[in-house]
Amino acid sequence: QVHLVESGGGLVQAGGSLRLSCAASGRSFRTKVMGWFRQAPGKEREFVAGISWRGTNTDYAESVKGRFTTSKDSPNNRAYLQMNSLKPEDTATYYCAAKETRDYSEGLFYYPGDYDSWGQGTQVTVSS
Repeated sequence: QVHLVESGGGLVQAGGSLRLSCAASGRSFRTKVMGWFRQAPGKEREFVAGISWRGTNTDYAESVKGRFTTSKDSPNNRAYLQMNSLKPEDTATYYCAAKETRDYSEGLFYYPGDYDSWGQGTQVTVSS
């Protein structure tokens, strides 16, 4: 497993931007598939974005496509989620998660249960 700490959340007006960071410590961040999830009060945790272990494959939830971009900086043990054109419905606690690649392919994981390391979360609030 790897220890993850998110940062970069905050309060922003609709249309604004935030960049979330996920700092990792521990073993083998380079071979970790990374995911970003969010959870709003009273709702289930949902997939937002994922990036393969080499960083060459990404995917996004339909609700954030074209607005959010994820990246991975393995030498510096960090992953990022750039969020642009934020909407009030993006308000949630955002989590990064990590899972060791199974087969060194460019596959992603889409479900919370697929991951075995989680950060503590960072709050994002978008005002209208």
